[in-house]
Amino acid sequence: MLILIAGPYRSGTGDDPIKMAENLSRLESVAVPLFRAGHIPMIGEWVALPLGRQVGSRGAGDPLYDEFAYPVADRLLCHCDAVLRLPGASKGADEDVRLAVERGLKVYYDLSEVPGAA
Repeated sequence: MLILIAGPYRSGTGDDPIKMAENLSRLESVAVPLFRAGHIPMIGEWVALPLGRQVGSRGAGDPLYDEFAYPVADRLLCHCDAVLRLPGASKGADEDVRLAVERGLKVYYDLSEVPGAA
């Protein structure tokens, strides 16, 4: 399955780049286990951040960042089979889950729930 990993990235960071990098690292921490379980992991920031850099985004909160940050996840979900929602407050991740449910995708809340990853 192509699985979108959703969880806090910007939420609760005050747009501090170090805290955001820590959050991205937490999201990425489940990517290898998902891959080893036979799936393709995906994180929206893996796509959104390079796109923003290409058009000159200076980071979270500027209009160029906003052009890509949430729309990327929405478009990715059109191709994903499931979402793995990691713990932590995040409006963006909650929206990913809402869209996944609306589209009939499976939503997992723990890595151990994902087939082959237990």
